[in-house]
Amino acid sequence: MGANPRMTLPTQLVLRALLENPTREMYGLEICDAAGLASGTIHPILARFEGIGWLQSRFEDIDPSEEGRPRRRYYRLTADGAELARNALATAHTKIGRLPIVRPGFADGAV
Repeated sequence: MGANPRMTLPTQLVLRALLENPTREMYGLEICDAAGLASGTIHPILARFEGIGWLQSRFEDIDPSEEGRPRRRYYRLTADGAELARNALATAHTKIGRLPIVRPGFADGAV
């Protein structure tokens, strides 16, 4: 496992979203919704976590033309990643524990 990433507030929000159910796969917009962050903010964070082995990802196996939407990329914490994420949040200098969870709504079926 690589070095601990910098624990910015957006990084902590993404980790908190993933740790709500650490064995569940989530796709990008679900993580955006749960973390209250924009896609352009979360994707570099997810790539960083995947690069250091905290996350694994996969593309869903669908035919985009049949589904009428692009394939989703699903992310899930690794077992070690979940433990490291919990520890990183517990020792973060800037705590988010007191911040409210912001959950912007997406219309049903929005991608």
